[in-house]
Amino acid sequence: MGTELAGLIRADLAALSNDANRLASVAPAANAGHPALGDGTGDFSFAQSMKNALVSVDQDQQVANQKMADVDSGKSDDLVGAMLSSQQANLSFSMLMQVRNKVMGAVDELMKLPV
Repeated sequence: MGTELAGLIRADLAALSNDANRLASVAPAANAGHPALGDGTGDFSFAQSMKNALVSVDQDQQVANQKMADVDSGKSDDLVGAMLSSQQANLSFSMLMQVRNKVMGAVDELMKLPV
């Protein structure tokens, strides 16, 4: 019984080692220059991704504010476009807040882990 178990453990360990070696040889996928995925060198930075998201949300808000100001001042009659931009900015801000809340919850859980 003990030798059978040892043999099964060795077989599982060999299979895991083979799988690990195969995974190590797989090259990471290129991020195609996506700004949230780093600088294109394969390096990923969560902090940089959050900064990029903040900049994007801020730009959406600025565009929405400008479109609303143009409608208010009479420079534009595109009320539908202004409302859509406003809703897009609102949704992107809500999504960013949800990500922030999830990250903060994860950090709280990590802080609770015993060392």
